[in-house]
Amino acid sequence: MTSNTQLCQLLSSLTPGATTSFQAFEIENGPINPFTSKPFSQRYYDILQKRRQLPVFEQRENFLQMVHSNQFIVVVGETGTGKTTQIPQYLLYDLLPHLSQRLIACTQPRRVAATSVAQRVAEELDVKLGEEVGYSIRFEDITTPRTMLKYMTDGVLLREAIGDPRLEKYQAIILDEAHERTLATDILMGIVKEVRILEIASVRSDLKVIIMSATLDAEKFQKYFNNAPVIKICGRTYPVQIVYSREPAKDYVQEAIKTVTRIHNNEPPGDILVFLTGEKEIEDACRIIRSRNSPVPLAVIPLYSTLPPHMQQLVFDDPPVGNNGVLGRKCIVATNIAESSITIDGVVYVVDTGFAKQKVYNPRIRVESLLVSPISKASAKQRAGRAGRTRPGKCYRLYTETAYEQQLKEQPYPEILRSNIGSVVLQLKAIGFHDLLRFDFMDPPAPETLMRALESLNYLGAIDDDINLTHIGQLMSQFPLSPELSKIVIESDRLGCSDDIIIIAALLSAPIIFVKEAPSANARTRKQRFVHPDGDHLTLLNIFREYTRQKSRDDWCQENSFNPRSLKAAENIRTQLAEILTRNGLKLNKRSIRDPLYSINIRKALISGFFMQAAHRERESILLTCQDNQAVTIHPTSVLREPYEWVIYNEFVLTTKNFIRTVTKVELSWLKEAAPRYFDPQFFPQSRGRRKLAAQTARRR
Repeated sequence: MTSNTQLCQLLSSLTPGATTSFQAFEIENGPINPFTSKPFSQRYYDILQKRRQLPVFEQRENFLQMVHSNQFIVVVGETGTGKTTQIPQYLLYDLLPHLSQRLIACTQPRRVAATSVAQRVAEELDVKLGEEVGYSIRFEDITTPRTMLKYMTDGVLLREAIGDPRLEKYQAIILDEAHERTLATDILMGIVKEVRILEIASVRSDLKVIIMSATLDAEKFQKYFNNAPVIKICGRTYPVQIVYSREPAKDYVQEAIKTVTRIHNNEPPGDILVFLTGEKEIEDACRIIRSRNSPVPLAVIPLYSTLPPHMQQLVFDDPPVGNNGVLGRKCIVATNIAESSITIDGVVYVVDTGFAKQKVYNPRIRVESLLVSPISKASAKQRAGRAGRTRPGKCYRLYTETAYEQQLKEQPYPEILRSNIGSVVLQLKAIGFHDLLRFDFMDPPAPETLMRALESLNYLGAIDDDINLTHIGQLMSQFPLSPELSKIVIESDRLGCSDDIIIIAALLSAPIIFVKEAPSANARTRKQRFVHPDGDHLTLLNIFREYTRQKSRDDWCQENSFNPRSLKAAENIRTQLAEILTRNGLKLNKRSIRDPLYSINIRKALISGFFMQAAHRERESILLTCQDNQAVTIHPTSVLREPYEWVIYNEFVLTTKNFIRTVTKVELSWLKEAAPRYFDPQFFPQSRGRRKLAAQTARRR
């Protein structure tokens, strides 16, 4: 091994990217950590032996040679091959970013993957998380000026591109889990490909871009990136037996619970992984599974994106051991976050319900919904592969083989084809892409979706009639919020209620603060203490204000059936929004609750962003959304009670019928004042609302 002096001489003689594979390997195996200048611990060497056994290690030499001679590289590797943890480290030792003062970024579609993988890689590199290796997710940045390798969600890197269009901070960018085709990943692929044609940027041929995926249409990606070379990493997986249902499950949640019980009672040792669609399903299933007694201990662990990091890490714990020394098993009940973002060793049995939640946007009625939908064949294969990581496994598919062959599509639809792209359009304009029709999308969005996004941004004042970014649009792009919430925050400065509005924006950005409980007189009485007669937004504000006054916050949350994790998250978001607000020259101010304009100005600020999410009473409890004329009902969880004629809402929910959720009553004159063009009677369909709007317009004339 190289001595300490020799190692220092070697490092000082190298320029970034000049290491040979042998030199990088020698540095990695030396006695001194080149990034901390401290001796490696014994644990580092123990982990290093395991790292060398990963399938990706065999491709290290080939990969680094490709990095030296190509700008774009496509890496296709099965889940569990080690690509997410190892390839960034290979680049780290090869490019030595601490010498060039540039970073290596590795994007992940999900927060839990960014945080958990960063923790693992920091351990493997023998460094402290947040120092040489860190992560950045929305409203949470665990990095320092010493950070060289940064794991981040794709949305965070997209936001960074607004202030750094040429991505000068980065020496290499790894776009991981590209097969998921999230909105942000698709846009990032276009940006790193087209950064050279920006009017404000020159060619950056030194930027290395690696696109990685578990299941990928490699030819499509290769062609998109100018015939980039492809590396395929074959995993050492064990055979997985697929067991199909004879008949379709009537209730896939109940069927999944029965299957888990059957596996636990009858199958040999091995952990179980169950795929469900959302938090409520998962928590309900976990509660039922835990209630079933068994002589063999079973640890039931939920896993979904809104869980706090320390609870997500429980999936990596060892299985439980009973009092008699009998080894138990874990049962992990997860969303599709466990499909490819996280690798959990020890899983032998997979229960695949065949469903996942997908975002679906209808541009004609401007409604974006999260719907439970069938998965694709590619996702089904990914799920099954989780069972063959450590030994032969079984995958129980709760659907028929005929349904798999005939009803599941090959690949999931890219998110850009089924989403509201207003935020993306605003970000692209802020980065400097002015002609969006010429932007090189891998899968271009539908013209109607793009038109609706531009129309909405124009109504919000973010772009002018010539589709140029306005001053307000530039300000809006600085906030990690939807365009509507960003506009509300900016308008609150003029109305003198910005401190109240950023609290509401934070609560709308955090997970739901209410804990579901059985309806009871006590529950209604507790909630009634916080109710504001004008609606849900001000009620949320009341709850948060009371929360911040408590000394024992967790006890208070439990007593009132609020989620302390969600309120804590909202508090952190509020702090960051306040920093962004003041950094952009806006004032942080609030009105006294005794001020006659307190509720009025808060609601006027909300209208400035939510006027396109307004509805008017048509008859009894039925409302019609403005312009689109969708018949809706206020959600039962709303605190708003009659009388009301016009309301704004935060969310359109499609369940048994059309509901609007988080609702506040407003005045027609405020709506007309905030958006006179939008509330022109000639654009409204025939309705009671149009007649009232026309009457008011006539009176004004």
